[in-house]
Amino acid sequence: MTLNPARTDHEPLRRIRDEILARHRFLITSHLKPDGDSIGSQVALAFALRALGKEVRVVNSDPAQPGLLPFPGVSDIEIASQVEGEFDAVIVLECSELGRTGVAGLERFFIINIDHHAGNTMYGAVNWFDAGAAACGEMVFDVIRSLDVPLTKEMAMHVYVAILTDTGSFHFSSLSPRTFDICRQALEAGADPVWIARTVYDNNSIGRIKLSSAILSTLEVDPSGRLATIRLDREMARTTGGSYDDLEGLINEPLTVKSVLAVAFFKEWEPGVYRVSLRSKGEVDVRAVAQEFGGGGHKNAAGCTVTGDLAAVCGKIVPPIQAAIERAALTGA
Repeated sequence: MTLNPARTDHEPLRRIRDEILARHRFLITSHLKPDGDSIGSQVALAFALRALGKEVRVVNSDPAQPGLLPFPGVSDIEIASQVEGEFDAVIVLECSELGRTGVAGLERFFIINIDHHAGNTMYGAVNWFDAGAAACGEMVFDVIRSLDVPLTKEMAMHVYVAILTDTGSFHFSSLSPRTFDICRQALEAGADPVWIARTVYDNNSIGRIKLSSAILSTLEVDPSGRLATIRLDREMARTTGGSYDDLEGLINEPLTVKSVLAVAFFKEWEPGVYRVSLRSKGEVDVRAVAQEFGGGGHKNAAGCTVTGDLAAVCGKIVPPIQAAIERAALTGA
């Protein structure tokens, strides 16, 4: 099966290809608290550019999640709050705004912006936004192919990680036949889906299990049975020996309940500040809810930061989610 030419030879992808070929020194970065799509996309692209003889540094404001550390190239990612050095271009992956990188000083360089999140502000000298991509890794795959770089095992592993994690292990509605065709090509290039899934997801500490138990004990379901909430505060992390880095995938547990269509996870970040992660099924659009509070994401996976005590934050977030569930029900979802 050949790739759809409309996705591999079009503007602005042609422009990105030309700019990469014309330049030599690159910095690649992505958003705060990088997830699997962020890390997989960055490292896959870094391997591809190095295969062309380019100089590449990958710099993030925060380290990768523990389950991603065993993957090749991840340990080489630099952690910094400000960029140092000179570059011919900065490639920013899946950031709707430049400030979401958490890395200062990027604006003085030529910026290539590649993203699939709604609300992208088109801050780059070159901007490629594709809301139809299930993961930024799909777009990076297109960039690699446009550069005529052979897909190595290392690149394939990271493209697969990006897609696996950003689709919620192939649960979200952003999936398309193309998603699975890219995964097929990744497997043919040497990616091992069993090893990847076990490495990403079966990498728990005792603290993580205890913390998960404590968080799930806070589970509440609204009277309709369709909205679940869970919460985390600093004291829970301290008493269980877990950490905020031990939470990958936990929000999806309440979604396994048949009646539950949306989940809100309230994480105390600092006193009076909560990071709220949102997940949903089907046509329930939690991205729209997150955007009401200055956040963003995907239709079925989004997040935002809200200030106030827990009761106040819940009072702000819960009604819009319930309304989103009602809207989806009216459309027959």
